[in-house]
Amino acid sequence: MSGPIFHSFSAAPTPVAPFSHAVECDGWVQLTGQMPTDPDDDASPLPEGAAAQTRRVMDNLIIVLGELGLSLDNVISARVYITEFERDYDIMNETYKSYFPTDRLPARTCVGVTGLARNALVEIDMVAKRPA
Repeated sequence: MSGPIFHSFSAAPTPVAPFSHAVECDGWVQLTGQMPTDPDDDASPLPEGAAAQTRRVMDNLIIVLGELGLSLDNVISARVYITEFERDYDIMNETYKSYFPTDRLPARTCVGVTGLARNALVEIDMVAKRPA
């Protein structure tokens, strides 16, 4: 068993708080929840609407996975946080599921929350596993 490795990447969005983009231990990788921020311009406004924010969040997670040499194929589970659950759940789901083959959907939890950093509508974190 090896100790944790803390990963931060310049290609990934600037963290909105003190955290690593991912922490890895024994082939398991916990990706920090990503916000719908522009990885090239942290100061730019967030995309409008839950669909656009979900796309940006997923694309940001793909950047972090890519920096680790992984892809969505390695994702085991995801947690989704939504501030406007009743309004945005269906549109978030439609956007989210477009990133995965229908026979390879990760385990998932989705919760409604009262607020997210930068007044985002959606945040998603993931757990991935390196191939043996």
